[in-house]
Amino acid sequence: MLTIFANMEQYIVSARKYRPTTFSSVVGQRALTGTLKNAIATDRLAHAYLFCGSRGIGKTSCARIFAKTINCANPTADGEACNECESCRSFNEGRSMNIVELDAASNNGIDDIREVIEMVQMPPTHGRYRVFIIDEVHMLSSAAFNAFLKTLEEPPSYVIFILATTEKHKIIPTILSRCQIYDFNRITVGDIADHLASVAANEGISAERAALNVIARKADGAMRDALSIFDQVAASSKGDITYASTIANLNILDSSYYGRLLDAFVNGDVPAALLIYKEIRERGFDSLFFVNGLAQYLRDLMVAQNPVTVCLLEDADEVKAEMAATAAKCPPQFLYRAMALCNDADLNYRAASNKQFLVELTLIKLCQSFSPSPGDGDNGEGRLKPIVTTSPTAKTSSAARPTVADSTTSVVKEAAAASTSAAARPISAAATDTAATVAMHNAAAGTSVRPGRIPLPKISLRHGLVDDKNSAGTSAATTVAREKRTQAYSAEAVKTFWESYIQSHPSAKVIINTMRAAKPRHIGGDSYVMTVDSEIQANVVKPALPDIVGYMRDRLLNDNFDVIVEINTGESSPMTWTEREVYNYMIKENKAFAEFAEEFKLTLL
Repeated sequence: MLTIFANMEQYIVSARKYRPTTFSSVVGQRALTGTLKNAIATDRLAHAYLFCGSRGIGKTSCARIFAKTINCANPTADGEACNECESCRSFNEGRSMNIVELDAASNNGIDDIREVIEMVQMPPTHGRYRVFIIDEVHMLSSAAFNAFLKTLEEPPSYVIFILATTEKHKIIPTILSRCQIYDFNRITVGDIADHLASVAANEGISAERAALNVIARKADGAMRDALSIFDQVAASSKGDITYASTIANLNILDSSYYGRLLDAFVNGDVPAALLIYKEIRERGFDSLFFVNGLAQYLRDLMVAQNPVTVCLLEDADEVKAEMAATAAKCPPQFLYRAMALCNDADLNYRAASNKQFLVELTLIKLCQSFSPSPGDGDNGEGRLKPIVTTSPTAKTSSAARPTVADSTTSVVKEAAAASTSAAARPISAAATDTAATVAMHNAAAGTSVRPGRIPLPKISLRHGLVDDKNSAGTSAATTVAREKRTQAYSAEAVKTFWESYIQSHPSAKVIINTMRAAKPRHIGGDSYVMTVDSEIQANVVKPALPDIVGYMRDRLLNDNFDVIVEINTGESSPMTWTEREVYNYMIKENKAFAEFAEEFKLTLL
């Protein structure tokens, strides 16, 4: 029995078996390893290094490779260790006295650092350097950091420190200033999948590329995590890793569910969306997990729409092409609104008493997002389309009501009379007499107005979702119903109604902040100009400009009023001043502040 066990090869997990032993075998850190190899080749070695980055991306492995290579007696032409000299053999066999590793997570006290400082005094037994690798260095206590400072700054010539951390922001600045800092990259999905494919080939395991991509995405940029997941899936699938077995083993929601949901959103099919969600819950998936997965899917569609941003998709080329084709049938405004709805559901999920209802309501809103009608809320959300189609009985009942054409004539007559009386009043009073114009708009569009309430034009960053055909039809009907308005107005009226527009649209923060900063300037006649500081601001304002101008025309009772947008190409405005420019302006214009700054020696850091 002992002989049988002795002949059995001990299993080693892939994360240990395939741990990099040379710079060339490090995955996803080509530029960084190249820099380290050049430093060794030119003998320009620092006394302290800090390797930073997330877990499982090769920080400690690179530290070990670097320590072995700088002590190698016969490095290769490409800067790798020879693995044949005494120093390399002792390192590979785990008996090297020149390389000392310390886990600061469990040895973080001042006494532990004092032991390191004592060991620093011992010169190397083989090779040129004695290397101290301190992992998770951010876990050291404040006292340990302070005790370590002097030794880290001026160690003996034969000592090199390599510190590794996942949380660089927790390390005190005095430590950072004494180290050469190397930030490790998050490993891409493609690089992880390629490495897993080579591991599968070495292990004699068949693996579908789609399955490896799923594992790589699940690992979130960490190679160690990816190899651990790979072992788990390989064990469950008995050496035949397929896409189906991978998503089943890792409890991952298949993207086909999201594709079916998107079709339901496009078609406005609320029952289908709710049934798909029911199917997902019956498979045991958590609702919050589903909401976050849907948000990620919509984000991927958004970046796949534009050839410039499709590179942000960490997938194979065929998957990118498939996502781009799917995204082509979705308006960008829908994707923006859909992502916002999913984000709201995520934020409200933990506080919701009925979590299933919250998710179902979000799905209903998503189904209605393709064709909303103007609503009454300040957020610009449209009224929902009926989930169930109208029955024949309802159609007959509605047909018996007065038609829009019959009611339009009387409404227009009343509106014309109201408009005539409003024109004879001062501008400030005319702002409250826009019921006539609004009535004509609603009569032509076939909508009703609640007594005592005047619906005002609304702006939203999602205004592109409004039905343009209905809007165009309303405008045409209004033009026929009345003559062009040319009421005189004052500059104060323009300022007042501009501010009232800002106050009536609190949810459109980007638009109203730009309107506050770039108030209209009169350039002649009925023409005004908004001067913005950047092309980005101009691109935000221009789509909303028709609604702003329409609002101002209705308030001023003048259809000649117009606003154009121009980009400031001259001196920077106070909105874009740097801290130094603001400080200098205050010193120049405010004598008291200048005296205060002089007395207390104020300076900008």
